[in-house]
Amino acid sequence: MIGFLVAGLIIGALARLIKPGKQHLSLLATLGLGLVGSLIGGTIAWLIGSGSIWELNILGFILAVVAAVLLVGTAEAMVGKKDRV
Repeated sequence: MIGFLVAGLIIGALARLIKPGKQHLSLLATLGLGLVGSLIGGTIAWLIGSGSIWELNILGFILAVVAAVLLVGTAEAMVGKKDRV
């Protein structure tokens, strides 16, 4: 479980580094989006047939980072709309 949290934090941090611009997300939001991204990426990799969702493999990691980037972008758009109101 601790490894899963660490992987989620790393994936969330990578997603924030990949997405251009400044994000107004907390460390906890980054961790949460990284965890959700890793679950999404792991599930897609599992459906493709690359292994178990809980195994660390390169395809699952890449898909997790892509999913986390999309989630960070979505969360940033939602936070940005709230700040403009």
